[in-house]
Amino acid sequence: MKIKRKGSAAWQGGLKDGKGTMSTESGALKAYPYGFAARFESQRGSNPEELIAAAHASCFTMALSLILGEAKLTAEQMDTSAEVTLEQVEGGYAITAVHLTLKAKIPGADQVKFDELAAKAKASCPVSKLLKAEITLDATLLN
Repeated sequence: MKIKRKGSAAWQGGLKDGKGTMSTESGALKAYPYGFAARFESQRGSNPEELIAAAHASCFTMALSLILGEAKLTAEQMDTSAEVTLEQVEGGYAITAVHLTLKAKIPGADQVKFDELAAKAKASCPVSKLLKAEITLDATLLN
């Protein structure tokens, strides 16, 4: 089975003075603005790194849901955030790290099993497999 998803981007102008828009096949983003200032100067608009962060957080959480189910566990609540690090390296810029932070309430799970399953989800999530960056995880099991 192959699943293909699409996203697109349009751009006008130079790097610093140009402006772009990005869209997703689903319509979740439709001609949403992005540009240099949104990426490097924290101005309004989106950027590739926050989209990768959202994709990684959601992919990891879905993978963990699958892995929990295989272990006969069901999460009452899981909240995951991802922090993507973009930094200047030799030859330009690179995404060098992603840090996932998970807070989860999973009835019947103990800390050891939770840590094992969360680590398995981090390693097996398709977005984790895609990224060459160091991926770290802080997972908190809530009572």
